Amino acid sequence: MKPERKERIVLTNVIETELDILRRHVLVLKTLKENEPAGIIKLSELTKHPQHMVRYSLRILEQEGLIEPSPQGAVTTESVNKAIPMLKAKLREMNTTINEIMSELG
Repeated sequence: MKPERKERIVLTNVIETELDILRRHVLVLKTLKENEPAGIIKLSELTKHPQHMVRYSLRILEQEGLIEPSPQGAVTTESVNKAIPMLKAKLREMNTTINEIMSELG
């Protein structure tokens, strides 16, 4: 069975792609937080995302200082506790902007 393809339009294509990536990064971070320490293979199995995508998410999360490598696998850092509320606030702000755009469309 083929996976269902989302319909996209040019005007929103970039933001939809970025949201998909953000969703994956957040899922990897949440899964790691609940199962740390964990490596790429374990996180791939738990998130149902291919290893190369998990590897990329881990690299981004490490660059942001939210995780760090350990001999047993990746672990979260103290920065996660500050970053999650900031991310939620930014997403609420973005949601407000989306609602404003929808209102402008009528």
